[in-house]
Amino acid sequence: MTDKRPTACLLVIGDEVLSGRTRDANIQFLGQRLGELGIPLREVRVIPDDRAVIVATVRDVRARFTYVFTTGGIGPTHDDITSECIAEAFGVAWVVHPEAYAEMAADYAARVPPVEFNAARLRMATVPEGATLIRNAVSVAPGFRIGNVHVMAGVPKVMQAMFEALAPTLEGGVPTVSRSVHAIGVFEGAIAEPLAAIQAESEGVSLGSYPYYRASGNGVAIVARGVDAAAVEAAIARVAAMFRADGKEPAIGEPT
Repeated sequence: MTDKRPTACLLVIGDEVLSGRTRDANIQFLGQRLGELGIPLREVRVIPDDRAVIVATVRDVRARFTYVFTTGGIGPTHDDITSECIAEAFGVAWVVHPEAYAEMAADYAARVPPVEFNAARLRMATVPEGATLIRNAVSVAPGFRIGNVHVMAGVPKVMQAMFEALAPTLEGGVPTVSRSVHAIGVFEGAIAEPLAAIQAESEGVSLGSYPYYRASGNGVAIVARGVDAAAVEAAIARVAAMFRADGKEPAIGEPT
């Protein structure tokens, strides 16, 4: 069965992620939330704060996916170049957005003591010409949307607020259904053949095998994903039966 739902790509932008200094926490959130909206996340790329790389990558992925999301690089410092690069990728000017300017100016002025709306902070109100804002309920400075590209902050709390503001505007498909079962004392090599047989019998369902290691015992978790809830449930029931046939008692859900 061909999946005809909209597709998504995430670009994680930042030298700090590639260097290992910062652990990315946004991929899991977006993968789950997009799945709930029926927009499967098909590709994730982690790229540096390099103008040429960002521009080329944005041009590539926006032509291949329904939606492109970016995280990182929209702050006030010299290495926050995502917004400028998106403007270049679309071939438009990089301009101060009047609504962003007004909202940020008012917010800084209302703080106690007032905060200077300086040139560095003005960068956060500057977006590609023609872009629409993505509201930020956490720290005011907005993300933006141009074409099918949605540009958000890298800080997880801020990114999540931006995504929730954006989510109602996204046109999705049938949500992804996910079910899992696991068993202690199971080894992937022992279940590979019967698991492959279950996969072959489960049209429209994707089965993933994930070994885990715990003080309470090592085992394997199997996750079934698809858009047909009945088919997913049937597949995970076959997996549970497979575990029992191997003399292991399955537990529904993910291992703790």
